[in-house]
Amino acid sequence: MDIYNQIASKIIKGQKVVIGPLALDQANQISGIKIVDKKKVVVEISGNGKNIIDQLVNQYAQIFGKASIEVCRDAISNIKSEVSAEDLPDVLK
Repeated sequence: MDIYNQIASKIIKGQKVVIGPLALDQANQISGIKIVDKKKVVVEISGNGKNIIDQLVNQYAQIFGKASIEVCRDAISNIKSEVSAEDLPDVLK
């Protein structure tokens, strides 16, 4: 699985714990994100992964504020080392 697919999946799962099914609704609003399996939150990214992840994080932040950014950061903490700094959106660093 592509690293951006993993990042998006983990972020959406993390948000789902906090805000429930609304997390999926918000992710579906981002062009380039396709949720293949809603139950397991399997995601396919098409396009510039870094920009799409940035848009996803900002989508949650617009609605739920800075706390949602922390949820996103926490959600990817265990795979953050697998992503080079230049491939990770600034908001997640």
